[in-house]
Order: sequence, then C-alpha cells, then structure tokens
Amino acid sequence: MEKVWAEDAPLTVTAVAEGVYVHQGVHEESGPDNLGAIANIGFVVGRDAVAVIDTGGSAAVGRRLRAAIAAATPLPVRYVINTHVHPDHILGNAAFRADAPEFVGHRALPDALARRGPHYLEAARRDLGEGAAGTELVPPTATVADRRDIDLGGRVLTLQAYPTAHTDNDLTVLDTATGTLWTGDLLFVERVPAIDGSARGWLAALDRLAAVRAARVIPGHGPVTTDWPGALADLRRYLTTLVEDIRALQRRHATIEQAMDQAGAAERGRWTLFDAYHRRNVAATFTELEWE
Repeated sequence: MEKVWAEDAPLTVTAVAEGVYVHQGVHEESGPDNLGAIANIGFVVGRDAVAVIDTGGSAAVGRRLRAAIAAATPLPVRYVINTHVHPDHILGNAAFRADAPEFVGHRALPDALARRGPHYLEAARRDLGEGAAGTELVPPTATVADRRDIDLGGRVLTLQAYPTAHTDNDLTVLDTATGTLWTGDLLFVERVPAIDGSARGWLAALDRLAAVRAARVIPGHGPVTTDWPGALADLRRYLTTLVEDIRALQRRHATIEQAMDQAGAAERGRWTLFDAYHRRNVAATFTELEWE
C-alpha cells in the first residue's frame, strides 16, 4: 500500500470500471505516515461532471484526491458524497470547497457531524500533527432521506439512505452504468468492523444490501470485490456471532466485562485490527441487547 505524505502529488487511484476510480486505504489507524488515508475513497466520471465518494481523513488526502481527479479528467466536480460521518471518510471535504460542489449525505449526517465533528478535528490534530493543517468540518448542503438519483451526464448514481446500522447515517452509492456499488462502511473486508450504530440494524442492512444487483463492490475498507453478495459472508458471521454470544452470556447474567473477554472470541485471527475495535463492539452490542 502507498504511504500518503504531506505534498499534494496525485493520490494513486485504480480504474476498477469505466470511469470509476478508487484509492484503497491502508489497514492502519490514522497517523502521520498515512495522514488519515485509511478508508476507500474515489470518484466517478460522467459525460458532464464528476462525483466524489468520500474524501479521506484529512485535507491533505483530499487535496491529493483532487489532484488525481484533475489528472484523470478536466470535468468539474459537482458532487461530493459522504457515505457517513466517520472522520476517515469526511475530513478531506475542505479540499473541494473551491469547486463549489453539492456536498451530499444522509439526512442524519448534519446532526452527527455537529455533535462529533469538534472531537474528530481534535483527534486529527493530535494524531496527524502538521499533517492535519487545513482540515475543517464541511457539512452537507443536501441530504438524502430515502433515495436520490444524481445524473453526471449519461451516468446516473443512485444514493440510498439506510436506517441505523454501522452508524445512524449510512449511505450507499450505485453507479448504474457499470453496476458498481460503493457500500461505505456497511461492508468491511479484512479489517474488523466498527459498530457505531446497531448490530441488529446492521444485520438487517446486510439483507437489503444483498438484494442489490451489482457487478462489483467497493467496501469502506478492504479490496474491491466481484464476489457479490458473497463478500457479505464474513461480516455477517462476525455480527451474528457477536449477537448470539452476547445473548447467551446475558441469559447467564454475565457482566459486560465478562462479555468483552468472551463474546466473539472465535473471530480473533480473522480480522486485522481486531484488538483495537472488538472489545468496544462487544460493549456497544451488550448495551443494545440488554434492552431487548
């Protein structure tokens, strides 16, 4: 994987389908060596305009993504679509302000960003140091409550909002011309998922996602895949195991601390960054299921 540095050389992107470009993030925590380029981000080029799907974890990454777009096409960036609120997907937005695009997100995104954004900025400055320079919060100027189609000129992107799952503001993007589905973090591949919404809601979202006809899928983290809906299997197993283990422990009146030690233990070794996120996933799901 490419390391991302502070200079504004174009970000390395791969054309995974005609007019669909992706930069695959590294399986790391955000830090000065990667400047927050840990999520999959990219863009789609139509006949008349470009839509960006997520912008990375800092303005520096966003600027490099903007440079990659300029190297690929002279067309204007008319849309910046954020798949959800997490900083590795949204903190590069400021790099696109000069384009005056429509910034688009889930209906619940503005509230989530208002509540969490200051903390995200503080964490970026702490974790990235000088690499966070220029990073600002850029809220959506348009939101999606259910579904919206965006026409880039002979190329329609279908944006779909989901109920609470990975977060309470998940949005997917389907490029109907090539059958390319950007799932945001509703799909993790290789990297352990992070539950910031509802494990049960996420499982329900996976059922909806599986019904989407797609030729290839760009997850929020991990490699692009054509194994669809097979690519959902590992994530579904993880979430199902977590829910079933926690329910069994709660029936035995186990504490949340005991659950964090035991629930989902079989998944260790199957995911990168497991120890960084799994215990907090257990804690969140334990609290959710306690009130069933």
